[in-house]
Amino acid sequence: MPLNDTQKKHLRRLSHTRKPVIIIGSQGLKETVILAVEEALEFHELIKIKVNAADKVTRQAMLESLCRTTGCQLVQHVGFVGTLYRRNKQSPKLEFLTKRLPA
Repeated sequence: MPLNDTQKKHLRRLSHTRKPVIIIGSQGLKETVILAVEEALEFHELIKIKVNAADKVTRQAMLESLCRTTGCQLVQHVGFVGTLYRRNKQSPKLEFLTKRLPA
């Protein structure tokens, strides 16, 4: 299920203080990197990844490929860092507000 703008905004807010848990180096997307991303998403649901590629198009392509492979969604991509989200179906850690609270 794709995230709506409100959900993405909430996830961006939550990810602001987090540091990248995975760094993709010059070797690109190896199977070990994909497995590490799978484990991190399973445990944290919301992760940051640093992609050390020279140009923006390559970084974007790596993040999109990673999203397709792992079934996660790209929340944000700023510079060398991408924020990914995938809900843990057995034990979700992040909750979204379904109703807007009165001010």
